[in-house]
Amino acid sequence: MYGVSVSRSFVAQHYLTVPDPGPEGDLHSHHFTVEATFRGPELGEYGYLVNIDAVVEALEGVVAEFRDETLNELPAFEGVNPSAERFASVFGDRLLDRLNPEAATVLEIRLREDDVATVSHERYL
Repeated sequence: MYGVSVSRSFVAQHYLTVPDPGPEGDLHSHHFTVEATFRGPELGEYGYLVNIDAVVEALEGVVAEFRDETLNELPAFEGVNPSAERFASVFGDRLLDRLNPEAATVLEIRLREDDVATVSHERYL
């Protein structure tokens, strides 16, 4: 199995909308580090699993969509709790909207929230 990972860091805001969220129910910022990992058993025609330059460009584009934004105000989070887990899934959706993953068969998004927790979302392609 081959794997290629690219990561970027950014700041975004949110507030949780669950019952009794404590201080997380107030608007606050997090320093996020997102890592996108593509995996697959075979390489493509040119010996790549994915084109790293294309992944970097797509990742930077998605980060730009969320940088300094309040997640709760974005359409992808309308009516749902903007948890880190949901954010990882939405981030993966946006990345795949911008990228043809070529020979990759799996995408994992790992999202680190400050220095406290890391969540992940994995999907088959």
